[in-house]
Amino acid sequence: MERNRPMKFEYCQHSREVDFVSSDPNFGVRPDGMVYAEQELANLSEPVQFMVTARALHDPHIWETTVKLAPAGHPHPLPLTKVGIEEMLSRVWDSQPRVIKFSRKHQRSSSANGLRRQKRDWVIPPINVPENSRGPFPHMLVRIRSDQDKDVGIRYSITGAGADQPPSGIYNIDPISGNMFVTQPLDREERASFHLRAHAVDMNGNQVENPIDLYIYVIDMNDNRPEFQNQVYNGSVAEGSKPGSSVMQVTASDSDDSTTANGMVCYRILSQTPHSPIPNMFTINSKTGDIVTVAAGLDREKVSEYTIIVQATDMDGNLNFGLSNTATALISITDINDNPPELKEKTFSGEVLENKVNVVVTNLTVGDKDQPHSPNWNAVYRIVSGDPSGHFTIRTNPITNEGMLTVIKPVDFEMNRAFVLTVVVSNQAHLASGIQSSLLSTAGVTISIKDVNEPPVFPVNPKMIRFEEGVPAGTTLTVFAAQDPDHLTQQIVRYSKLSDPANWLKINRTNGQITTMALLDRESMYVKNNIYEATFLAFDNANVMNQSCKYNSRFELFCNYILATFLPDLLIVWVDCERQCVYTPYYIQYTSIHYVSEGSPQASGTGTLQIYLIDVNDNAPVLIPREAQVCERARPNSRVNITALDADADPNVGPFVFELPSFPASMRRNWTISRLSGNYAQLRLRIPYLEAGVYEIPVIVSDSGNPPLSNRSMIRVKVCPCDDNGDCSTTEAVAAAGLGTGAIIAILICIIILLSMVLLFVVWMKRREKERQAKPLLIDPEDDVRDNILKYDEEGGGEEDQDYDLSQLQQPESLDHIINKPAGVRRVDERPVIAESQYPVRPSLPHPGDIGDFINDVGLDLFGLRAADNDPTAPPYDSLLVFDYEGSGSTAGSVSSLNSTSSGDQDYDYLNDWGPRFKKLADLYGGGDDD
Repeated sequence: MERNRPMKFEYCQHSREVDFVSSDPNFGVRPDGMVYAEQELANLSEPVQFMVTARALHDPHIWETTVKLAPAGHPHPLPLTKVGIEEMLSRVWDSQPRVIKFSRKHQRSSSANGLRRQKRDWVIPPINVPENSRGPFPHMLVRIRSDQDKDVGIRYSITGAGADQPPSGIYNIDPISGNMFVTQPLDREERASFHLRAHAVDMNGNQVENPIDLYIYVIDMNDNRPEFQNQVYNGSVAEGSKPGSSVMQVTASDSDDSTTANGMVCYRILSQTPHSPIPNMFTINSKTGDIVTVAAGLDREKVSEYTIIVQATDMDGNLNFGLSNTATALISITDINDNPPELKEKTFSGEVLENKVNVVVTNLTVGDKDQPHSPNWNAVYRIVSGDPSGHFTIRTNPITNEGMLTVIKPVDFEMNRAFVLTVVVSNQAHLASGIQSSLLSTAGVTISIKDVNEPPVFPVNPKMIRFEEGVPAGTTLTVFAAQDPDHLTQQIVRYSKLSDPANWLKINRTNGQITTMALLDRESMYVKNNIYEATFLAFDNANVMNQSCKYNSRFELFCNYILATFLPDLLIVWVDCERQCVYTPYYIQYTSIHYVSEGSPQASGTGTLQIYLIDVNDNAPVLIPREAQVCERARPNSRVNITALDADADPNVGPFVFELPSFPASMRRNWTISRLSGNYAQLRLRIPYLEAGVYEIPVIVSDSGNPPLSNRSMIRVKVCPCDDNGDCSTTEAVAAAGLGTGAIIAILICIIILLSMVLLFVVWMKRREKERQAKPLLIDPEDDVRDNILKYDEEGGGEEDQDYDLSQLQQPESLDHIINKPAGVRRVDERPVIAESQYPVRPSLPHPGDIGDFINDVGLDLFGLRAADNDPTAPPYDSLLVFDYEGSGSTAGSVSSLNSTSSGDQDYDYLNDWGPRFKKLADLYGGGDDD
C-alpha cells in the first residue's frame, strides 16, 4: 500500500484554512489534502474504507467524502462472499455499543509569545447500521455522555434529518442516559447516510457542551435484482460476418451499492434459437454486455433472425448467492449482396415494327436470392453488344425486377432487319467481397424487325426557293418530289396540295412539279417576312396497284393477289394466294387485275415549300393624313405634316419626292410644300391670308424605285379662323367643315320623320286596345266562376262548410251590368276573334207557343241550320268548361214533373230532317214499331 495519497477539496470561497478530519484513527489528512497512515500497517490484508470531513474556518458548512484504500497489488474491489458480509454485519450490529463523549473545552492561554491555538477536538467516527435489519426495535446504537454529568444534571437530545426533521422518528435518544436508538429498518436505496447533531444541556436548558456531529451510514445488503433497461433488445449483424463482429449491447442496472458485490452485475447467454448452423453463434461480455459473434456461417437466406435469452446476475455473477433477471435479444441478419442475379433463360426473342418507339419488345426474367426490393436485389440491365447505334434500352420493372427491353430510337427495316443483342444483368449494389458473377448473368436477345409501309419523305423539308413577285400564272417554280423509304417494294408516289392559303399554287400529281395559278404578291396578307408557305402531301399506292394477269389455254389464271377483276365480263373472282386463280368459262380477250395488298395501309408524308418573294416596285406611295386644318392667316405653327407610305421594300421606297401640280395655277400660288426628310414633307400657306373654307390640295409623291412610281393624292384642308393659340374656333370650324344649311335641314327633316313614325305607332296601338275592349262578354269575367281554378291553401271540413255564392251559377236575367263593366280577364270560352257568319232573317216571335213551332219557324231552313252547326262564333264555344260544386239547392224547378201524356198523338218523324244534332232525339221519338 502506498504511504501517501493526495486528496483535493475545492472550496468556493478559496479559503486556504481548511481542516480535514478522518473517521479512521489509523489514517490522517494533512492540510494539503494528503492522506497518510498514522502507524505502520504491516498486517493490513483487506481494503479499508473511511470518511474524510472537510470544514473551513468560520464556516458552518461541512463537506464529506469516502476514501477507499486497498493494499498495493490487491485486486479492487475485493468481492465479498455472503458469509463474509453477514459476519461483518453481525460484528457491526451485535458489537457492544460505543460510548461517545463530548470533547473537552480548551481555553486559550496567553504567553509571552502571544496567543496559543487550541488543540483540535476528536471527530466522532461514523456509525454503521445495516439495512433491512429484523430488529428487535428500537435498537441501541451508541451512548452519548458528558464528563460533567457527575456535577450537574444533563439532558441529551439529537437534531437533524431522521430525528426531528423529515424523515423524522427514525432515531431517538434517551434524554437522561444518552442512549441513542434506531426505531425501524433502514433502506439504503432510499437514504444511504444520516447526519445528526447531539446536544447536552442542564436542567435549565443551558448548553453544557458544544454539539457534536454524528454520521450514520446504512450498510448495503443484496436486496435488489438487476433490471434491464428493455425487456426486448433489437440488434443486427451482416450475414457472412467474421467471428468477433459486434452485434449489440444489453445493459442492466442494480440499485444496490455498485462498489460492493451487491451491485456488480455479470451477463451470460442462456439460449439461442435457432441452433443453426451451431448452437453457440454468439457470446456476451460478462462485464459490459456486448454481444459478438464467435463463429462464421451467418447466412440470411437460411436464417434471417436469432432469438437470444440473456441473463444478468449480481454478486459479481455468483449464481449461488446473486440475484438474476433475463431479457430477450433479437438479432436480425442483414443482407449482403452474396447472390448474383441470374437470368432464367439463356436466350430471349422478340419482334417490333419499324419506326416504333417506346415499345416493349420483350421482358427479361431474372432470379435473385437476396433481400427483395433492396439494392442487393434490384436488377440493372446493360446491353454490351449488338446495338452500336443505341436503338434499345432495358428498363427495370420495380415490382417484378424484370428487364423491359424497349425501343427508344426508330429502327429502319430497310437498314436492319434483325438485331442480336448481348445483355448482362447486375445489382444496384456491388457483389460482396469474394463473390463471383454467375455465368447465368449474361444472355442473348434476338429482335426481328417487321416491315411497315413508311410514308414518302421529302429530302429537303422545308424547301426554300426565291422568285420575284408578280410572276404570272402558269410559271413553273420547282419540282417538290418525295422519296419512298420502302426500297424493297415498288410503289408509286402521288402528290396533292394540303395547304395553300392564297390559292396561288398547284402541284403535278405525278412528278410533284409546282406551278403558279395566280400572281405572287409580296404585299399579300399571307406573306410573312417576304416568305409564303404552302404544304403538300405525298402518298404512296400501297393498297391499290395494277398488274397484268396471264392465262393459258384452259383459261386458268395464276396470281399472288387477293381480289381480281376480269374485263370485259366484269366478273369479280376471289382467289387464294399462291394458288391458281379461279377460271371463267367465258372467252377472255384482255384481263387486268386490281388487287388490295395484304401489307400496311396507305401512308402519306407532308412537305413545306417556302417561297421567298423578291420585291419589285409595284406599289405607288400614298400620303397620310388625308384631312387637315390650317389657320386662314399664315402663322409659323400653322402647317400640315405629311407622311408618305409605300408597301414595297427597299430600295423601292423612300426617299420620296413631294410636289404640287402646276395646274391649276392657284395651287402653287396659294400653297407650298417642302420635304423635311426622306418620308416626311410639310404643306403650308404661301400667301398671308386665305378665305376660310375646305380646299382639295393635290400632292404628287414619287418613290425611289427604278423606274419610280408616282401617285397623285388629294388632301382635304380646312381653312378656318384661329384664336390666339392657333386653334380653330368652334363656330367657324363647323362652317369650315362644309356642313351647310341644306345639310342641317336634311338632318332636322329626318328627325321629324322618325318622331312621326313613333307617334303613329303609339296611336295605332291605342286604337287596337280600344277595339279589343269594346267586344262585350255574356257575363262579367270577374263574376264568372265556371271556368276558374280555385286554389286553397288550407283544408276545411268539406264542401258543406264553405260559404258559396250560388247565385253565380244561376242564369242572370239581364246582361246590362255585365256589358257596362270595364274589360277585365276574359273567359277562356270567349267568342273567337273572326268574322261572324250571316244567318237568314227570320220574323220575330215574341212568345213561341211550342218548341215545335220554334223549330219549324227557325230550323226548317237547312242552310241556316248548317251554318249554325259550322259557325265557330256561335255559342256555346268550342272550349273545355270546368264547373265547381253548385250547392245542394236550386231555384229552378225539378224536371221530374215533366210527363208526356199524349206521346202517341205526336209525330216526330220530322226530327230526322234536322241534321246530326237531332239524330239521337229522332231515334228516341221517331217512327217505328216497338219490338
